[in-house]
Amino acid sequence: MSDEALLAERPATASGSAEPTDGSALRDLWLVAKLDVAESLRARWFAVYSVVFGGIVALLFAFAVTESRILGFLGLSRLLVTYIQICMAILPIFVLVTTVRSVAGDREAGVFEYLLALPVSLGGWYWGRLVGRFAVVFLPVFAAMAAGTGWAVLQEIPVPWHLFGLYTAFLAALAWCFLGIGMLVSSIARSVDVAQGAAFVIWLVLVLFLDLILLGVMVQERVAPETAVAFALANPLQVFRTGAMLLFDPELVLLGPSAFVILDAFGRTGYLAWTLGYPAAIGTLCAALGFRWFRRHDLP
Repeated sequence: MSDEALLAERPATASGSAEPTDGSALRDLWLVAKLDVAESLRARWFAVYSVVFGGIVALLFAFAVTESRILGFLGLSRLLVTYIQICMAILPIFVLVTTVRSVAGDREAGVFEYLLALPVSLGGWYWGRLVGRFAVVFLPVFAAMAAGTGWAVLQEIPVPWHLFGLYTAFLAALAWCFLGIGMLVSSIARSVDVAQGAAFVIWLVLVLFLDLILLGVMVQERVAPETAVAFALANPLQVFRTGAMLLFDPELVLLGPSAFVILDAFGRTGYLAWTLGYPAAIGTLCAALGFRWFRRHDLP
């Protein structure tokens, strides 16, 4: 039986949403997530994402592994850092642009009322869309990294498995962060054009304003180093970038004097925990705010 038929057979309350029991909420979430994944697999953007991003990066990874062995490198640490930096440049904007279409696209297409009339709970529908989209955007990125690592295993090149695990967790936290931001924007925006414009502005602010413009002004005004570092670490992209560097360079030599401020305040283990927890917390908070807005403004 199809997922649509299962949803149609669910008992509904007078308001059209499913009864809010724990078992039904989890079942709703699972069914909606499967529907979202199936819908994304049929979309052209997923095919482009998988082929262009996953395929090209996997090939780049494989060729880099072969080259590293010729040059005498025995590990994948530097290659993992390169892959993570590529993901940091591509993954956020892609996640934002595609995710902001979730709620706003259904509303603009005129099928929003039909979707909300399905016998599923509002929480199951909203969080199911989020979980389904997370699987769609994260698994191809992880598969590309796993393919490169598998190539290294076949070539008998040592693989730093602890770094592989940490980088996987970093990518999951980064994807979840921008998924939550995208769902918040999608819930607030009334059209797809507005949502996509807002997503692009958010990405520009995180990439340019916080790192280049704001920090440049603060340095010019001779702000205390601790304050400048605190503003930089409020940016989830900067947190992700620094955490990835920390795994490759435990002393953060590339950051210069600011490394002392970071390591004195967090320590290595503490900053790795911050790199995982802070973006995930931002994504969860934004998604929760988006759900609150969704319940208050999209229902009669």
